[in-house]
Amino acid sequence: MTRPAPPADLRPIDRLLAIMARLRDREDGCEWDQQQTFATIAPYTVEEAYEVADAIERNDLPDLKEELGDLLLQVVFHARMAEEQGAFDFDDVARAINEKMVRRHPHVFGDEAYASVAAQKAGWEQLKAQERRTKGRQESLLDDVPTGLPALTRAVKLSKRAAGVGFVWPTVQDVVAKLHEEVGELVREIEAGDLEKARQEMGDVLFVVANLARTLDVDPEDALRYTNSKFARRFRHIEQKLAERGRTPEESDLTEMDALWDEAKAAERA
Repeated sequence: MTRPAPPADLRPIDRLLAIMARLRDREDGCEWDQQQTFATIAPYTVEEAYEVADAIERNDLPDLKEELGDLLLQVVFHARMAEEQGAFDFDDVARAINEKMVRRHPHVFGDEAYASVAAQKAGWEQLKAQERRTKGRQESLLDDVPTGLPALTRAVKLSKRAAGVGFVWPTVQDVVAKLHEEVGELVREIEAGDLEKARQEMGDVLFVVANLARTLDVDPEDALRYTNSKFARRFRHIEQKLAERGRTPEESDLTEMDALWDEAKAAERA
């Protein structure tokens, strides 16, 4: 027998929690939702976070509202599965982040005073480091940098941790010099025809690029997303102009497409 959905007059978060409990119900819930685990849901959680970032990038606030709801659903889903195992529930998740935010803002909720935003960020990092030590599960400073992060983001976090204890290039110029060195090594392996070593050197180049981004306080993922959007926009210009000439990119050549690319660049700068 079909049961009605939880009543709409509940507080929105309470209704969402009730909906998820119903979906996971072993007797009359949703078979797909019942079969999910932390591991199977994790990719959806990551995907929803990226969709939030995409809505922000497009400055689409109605879509952002929807995507934040999708991301909240992921939190509720994980919390429900943990509750079924007797580990924790949604209130425990909210309670933990409440306590963390109060603890990490002693200048707002305590007697601490910071002279600048930079000092505040340094204090935040010190508090995080203290929390890691308190947990007592780390053999290395880098142990809890998640392996599931996008590689560029993880490279930034790894280098930031190392920089925090002094393992860092002193200046931006030093990082740029290292980048030129790594590019030179990549070129040598390409010229030698050793593609396996070239792959490794490519990783070294990207790691230094991530270090450079961190040094310049640039999020490399944001920077690359911007460039990806720019590339797609300019390539669509090529496709549009070729279509007006009755042709496709496959029927064109590099010279013609490069000229249209330059046309797109010029139009953006005008």
